[in-house]
Amino acid sequence: MIALPPDGIRALIVDDEMPARQRISDLLSLDPDVCSIQQAGDGETAVQMILSEKPNMVLLDVQMPELNGLEVIEAIGSESMPFTVFVTAYDQHAIRAFEANALDYLLKPFSDERFETMLNKVKSRRNDLHLREFGQNIARVIVAQATEPRRLERLAIKTDGITRFVRVKDVDWIEAAGVYVTLHTSGKEILYRASLTNLEQSLEPSRFLRIHRSAIVNIESIVQLEPLSHGEFELLLKDGSRPRVSRTYRNSMEKRIGQRL
Repeated sequence: MIALPPDGIRALIVDDEMPARQRISDLLSLDPDVCSIQQAGDGETAVQMILSEKPNMVLLDVQMPELNGLEVIEAIGSESMPFTVFVTAYDQHAIRAFEANALDYLLKPFSDERFETMLNKVKSRRNDLHLREFGQNIARVIVAQATEPRRLERLAIKTDGITRFVRVKDVDWIEAAGVYVTLHTSGKEILYRASLTNLEQSLEPSRFLRIHRSAIVNIESIVQLEPLSHGEFELLLKDGSRPRVSRTYRNSMEKRIGQRL
């Protein structure tokens, strides 16, 4: 981890959204200790600029397409990174993970006062011991993320030599169909080659819920729930479908909605 020299802060702002970069740039320009401000709109450019321009501070967006913030650090190597402040729109659960590793961060949207507090903290962490610890903590976050399964955002559907993509969040529910599954999305049925169990492991658990051995539902698509016999329920979804919640998966649904059915 590269220390901040006394001659000033040479900052690199990395964010795929131009207004976000400009806001940070405007705030940095108010501080007399900041002598240089550069910007990168994607992770690959950030890696190139860190290697060539040698900034001593990076304000790094966590969520970016192609190469995200943690992957930028992984490409450079945590011990070779400039002092890094994460800029993130993650929720409070993720922020607690950052705090547990003593990482500096800015949670979008942040106030001018919060930015000033962060910058003062950066200036106070100039000794090598703190910086070595910071590099080690970043490495731990990278390792932790690497062990988490990647969640699918799009499904590639191949038909007659043509590949089209379906956004996972647009899928209302998924039904087992042998070695395939049927994706129910916007009133259409699309066949996708995957087992229901394997696909479930790649879906975002905060959005998709297994309700039956042969069905997974998008929680955002549920309109109402109707009781049936023997402790089972039927869901009414936005597309008019009525998948059944079996007794086996009833407890999982109760935990998800936070109340008994």
